[in-house]
Amino acid sequence: MAIVGRDVTDTYTSRMPEDMSIGADERLVVIPGTMLRAAKKDIPDA
Repeated sequence: MAIVGRDVTDTYTSRMPEDMSIGADERLVVIPGTMLRAAKKDIPDA
């Protein structure tokens, strides 16, 4: 899977809960609301 978003790993890693981690090959990204709303039709309801 690929995600398009803004990489905020360096900014937010220190603010994450202690029981959460990001793997060496992972990045924390923020998905813009407009993009998420546009993709809603393709995301199944839980």
